[in-house]
Amino acid sequence: MAVCDLCGERAVLRDPVNKVALCGSHFSAWYEDCVADTIRRYRMIPPKARVAVGLSGGKDSTVLLSVLTKLGLDAELVAITVDEGIANYREDTIAAAVSLSQRLGIEHRIISFSDICGKPLDEILAVSSKQACSICGTLRRRALHTAAREMDATRIATGHCMDDEAQSVLMNYLRGDITRVAENYRTNAAELFIPRIKPLCRCTERATVAYGKVNRLLVPLPECPYTKYALRAKVRTELGVLEYKYPGTMYNIVTGQERLLAKLGPAIGEVVVMGVCERCSQPARNRLCAACTLLERQER
Repeated sequence: MAVCDLCGERAVLRDPVNKVALCGSHFSAWYEDCVADTIRRYRMIPPKARVAVGLSGGKDSTVLLSVLTKLGLDAELVAITVDEGIANYREDTIAAAVSLSQRLGIEHRIISFSDICGKPLDEILAVSSKQACSICGTLRRRALHTAAREMDATRIATGHCMDDEAQSVLMNYLRGDITRVAENYRTNAAELFIPRIKPLCRCTERATVAYGKVNRLLVPLPECPYTKYALRAKVRTELGVLEYKYPGTMYNIVTGQERLLAKLGPAIGEVVVMGVCERCSQPARNRLCAACTLLERQER
């Protein structure tokens, strides 16, 4: 039986990269310090901020909201749950989100796809489910931003962990999306969108799940039925294998991307100016925003 390197109690997790074994209490403190350090390092939350936490009810967002309430931040926390309208899936996760926000005493808002586009995701995907995750992601971002503005939030926090960040980097390369790989352009988007932050971006999913289990935050929940259609699902599987064989792979991908952006230097060239969508008045680079472009195609 592995024991904690700091106190000799039973260890709950051994970090495969640093080879450190920690008991429940020392591991929880380490995880919380990691999140706090990430927030400080990237200046994610300024004083007096009003932070809207995207609370799906799943493991990552549950841990995120729970940890943020523990850190004693000079900020006000609120929670937003997006109900996409997925039968036999969302009911359970929404119930978990409601229960957690009530237990923590956090103001909570639920916004649905029906609220923002008139119909649930299942109905939108009735003809074809192949682009499910792309469609859902676009509309979910719209819903989250809409609710955050209505709640006067100054930051939007999501539960993306290091695994998600590493997967996104690889997916950008696989798609040949050089714009997202380089991010070396100027835009006025910061003036139009509420800034998004990812306080768990330097914590692995394995550590996040371990924190949730140690602190008894997690309940069994179903998996989204549309996940099987996503490129991310395949990338997640392959990256998981690489991480198991070569510990630290995900960290290297994420920090390598940071070093690449640092070498590219400050953004240059003309500013990519964004305006507002003709249809919904949300920020948009073209005549219509991504969500309204998607919905317009659906109406044809």
